[in-house]
Amino acid sequence: MIDAAIAKRIKLVGLDVDGVLTDGGIYLGDVNGERTELKRYDIQDGLGIKFLRDAGIKIVIVTGRVSESVKLRAGELELDDFIQDAAARKLPALREMLARHAVNVQDVAFIGDDFPDVGILREVGLPVCVGNAVPEIKAICTVKLSRHGGRGAVREFAELLLKARGEWERVTERYVRERSEIQKGAIA
Repeated sequence: MIDAAIAKRIKLVGLDVDGVLTDGGIYLGDVNGERTELKRYDIQDGLGIKFLRDAGIKIVIVTGRVSESVKLRAGELELDDFIQDAAARKLPALREMLARHAVNVQDVAFIGDDFPDVGILREVGLPVCVGNAVPEIKAICTVKLSRHGGRGAVREFAELLLKARGEWERVTERYVRERSEIQKGAIA
């Protein structure tokens, strides 16, 4: 459960990738002599992100691993910003983003799962963890999701936040309506 007053204050949601948007597994391989990294993303998480964006909430990724896969997924989801820092300096990266987007850290929710997320989770207004987060992360989070990373946790959070804000029905009904109407000029 998320307090309505806190939910209404959230202007930006930050996401970790490995262990939050994915199950934390990484597929490494070689394709034509080039290193290739693949990740599995949950489609329901993607729709949850769309719902958050449709409610006017900015969505960003802060990850400690550099991957072309993350860049592609961020583009698909039309995220507002993303930073991949191989040294996992996540808190300074988030602070840079907040300055660019003119958002106060108390108006931020962040979803994490492991030690690289501790700095951010200690500062944001709404610290959130996935169901399979390590115990130390669960101990500092206000919202503890039941779904695991890469298995619908982001979607679960989107629903909780938007319901607490009183926007869930409006956002989801708009989505359904837009996909149910025949567009002018379209062939029936």
